[in-house]
Amino acid sequence: MTSNEPGRPTPAGPIKLVAIDLDGTLLRSNKRLSTANAQAIAEVTNQGVHVVLASARPPRSVRDIYHRLGLDTLQVNYNGALVHDMPRGKHVYHQPMSVALAKKIVKFARKMDPDVVISIEVLDKWYTDHVDDKLPTETSKHFSPDFVGPLSSFLTVPVTKLMLLAPPEKLRPIHQGVRTRFAKDIAILISDDYLIQLVHKQVDKANALKLVAEQYGVPREQVMAIGDADNDLGMVRWAGLGVAMDNGWDRLKQTADVIAPANDDDGVAAVLKRYILDRK
Repeated sequence: MTSNEPGRPTPAGPIKLVAIDLDGTLLRSNKRLSTANAQAIAEVTNQGVHVVLASARPPRSVRDIYHRLGLDTLQVNYNGALVHDMPRGKHVYHQPMSVALAKKIVKFARKMDPDVVISIEVLDKWYTDHVDDKLPTETSKHFSPDFVGPLSSFLTVPVTKLMLLAPPEKLRPIHQGVRTRFAKDIAILISDDYLIQLVHKQVDKANALKLVAEQYGVPREQVMAIGDADNDLGMVRWAGLGVAMDNGWDRLKQTADVIAPANDDDGVAAVLKRYILDRK
C-alpha cells in the first residue's frame, strides 16, 4: 500500500464513515465478494463506523451485497443521482434529468447510430426499446427490463440515469458528439468502453456522499472513500482520506491520497485494517 503524499497517509481524526465503490473495488474481477473484505467490513461496522456502498448500480442490483454485509446504512446509487434508504424502502435524495433534455440526447444519439442501445433508469426501474446481450451491464446480467417498448411510451417522467451502449468503435464518436453538444447540461460518467452513463449535471458521488455524511453527523475529515474508476474521482477527492485501488484508472490513482492493493488482492480489507482497525 502506498501514499501519493508522503506525510499524509493517515487522516486528521478517526475514520467514522467509509464509502466504498462496488465493481472493481469491493468486488473481485469475478464480481464476487471476498471473505476478507466481508470480515473487515463487519469488524469496522461493529466498531460504530458507517459503511456506505457508493455505486453506479441501481438499488436492486446492490441489494444482495448490502444484505450479505449486514448493512443498515444509506446507499449511493446511480453515481449519486439517488440516495436510497434500503431498510425503510424509500429514497431520501433524487436528482433526475429533465424529460426534454433526455429526449434531445436520445434523438441525437440515434441520429448518429440508429442501433445504439438506449437504457433508461427511473428510480429503481429499467426501461428500453431493445436489449443487446452482447452489451451487458452488471444489472442486466441479473435483472430484466421492467418495460420494453417505444421510447416515447416512457420518456414522460424525469430520468434518473440515461445509458448509451454500443461496441467501443461505434460508441467513441457518439461519446464525442454527446460531450461536444451537451457537456454544459449533463454529467458524463465512464466505467466501461462500451457504455456511457448520463445524469443530471450536478450528479456526482461526492455530492451524494456529502449529503450522507451530514445525515450521520460525520465531518469530511473523518470520511474515507475507496474507488477504482473515473466516476469515483469526486468522492475520492472530497473525502478526508481518498483511496484508489491498484487496479484503478491512472487519473484516479494520481488524485488519491493512498493506493490500496488491487480488488483481487482484497485491497478494501487492507485499507480498513490499516486506517481503522489497526488504529483502534
